[in-house]
Amino acid sequence: MASITKEIEKEFLPFIRMYKDGSIERLMGTPYVPPSPQDQETGVSSKDITISQDPSISARLYLPKLNQTHHQKLPILVYFHGGGFCIESAFSFDHQRFLNSLVSQAQVIAVSVEYRMAPEHFLPIAYEDCWASLQWVASHIDNKCVNKEPWLIDHGDFNRVFLGGDSAGANIVHNIAMRAGVESLHGGVEVLGAFLTHPYFWGSKPIRSESREVHEKVLPYLVWNFVYPTAPSGLDNPMIDPIYAAGAPSLSGLGCSRVLVTVSEKDELLDRGVSYYEELIKSKWEGEAELVQVEGEDHAFHVLHFDTLNAKNLIKRLASFLLK
Repeated sequence: MASITKEIEKEFLPFIRMYKDGSIERLMGTPYVPPSPQDQETGVSSKDITISQDPSISARLYLPKLNQTHHQKLPILVYFHGGGFCIESAFSFDHQRFLNSLVSQAQVIAVSVEYRMAPEHFLPIAYEDCWASLQWVASHIDNKCVNKEPWLIDHGDFNRVFLGGDSAGANIVHNIAMRAGVESLHGGVEVLGAFLTHPYFWGSKPIRSESREVHEKVLPYLVWNFVYPTAPSGLDNPMIDPIYAAGAPSLSGLGCSRVLVTVSEKDELLDRGVSYYEELIKSKWEGEAELVQVEGEDHAFHVLHFDTLNAKNLIKRLASFLLK
């Protein structure tokens, strides 16, 4: 029997292939893996839950190993995975492995959000999903939540809520923290801190060491136009360029009191992450900010090259930020 070859309608390489029958093939990303009742290496338990059925938002929850006499409440980390808003998942192997390690070392409950992605759902849908997820977490403070989660009710400390993310997920962290600075969370919950690992920020014009010759041909430029084709002002939108975009709100409005920004020497997003940290320091934001730069490493190395010494050291640094 002859095989049927599907007709390609559009490609966004190296990430996505779209076919005329409406199907979509993701060309990158690690395999999905199931949650684990108890991870063999770390003892961390994980499970998948539904945050909302309409719209469809789910998450993978992580709980560190607790001894039988443990009654202390744990910090809550709401985590947003990277992948350019179009690949990867809260259920992927790479992020499962990373979060097992981080949750074990930091002794936090993690809620890794499975937000909807492009091209099925273009931005700003992912931002809305992540805000709804944070509100759902906050709603557990007084048990007035839909789809109650016992791990959060029994073990969560709502005075220590953190946001975290890598790459596009770190971009989401910034935008959600800015929204938390102007909109209230359920029950008066506040975000204590946020870490942004290799944050995906970009702009229409190059800065610092960024190439002027190929600026409009590099992935950070192309990805934004693909995942948010209707973005007001395109690459000059504050959601992707919170520093240089005209009319970008001051970072003094960031809705948390502690921030950790991490960047890597070989990452093309390096200058944007450093600029973000410097602008945060210069603003009238009243919190405490830290910058960690790792020499000799590239983008998202702590997730993609988990077994290296630098990856383990960075995860340890993230854990110490959550423990502080």
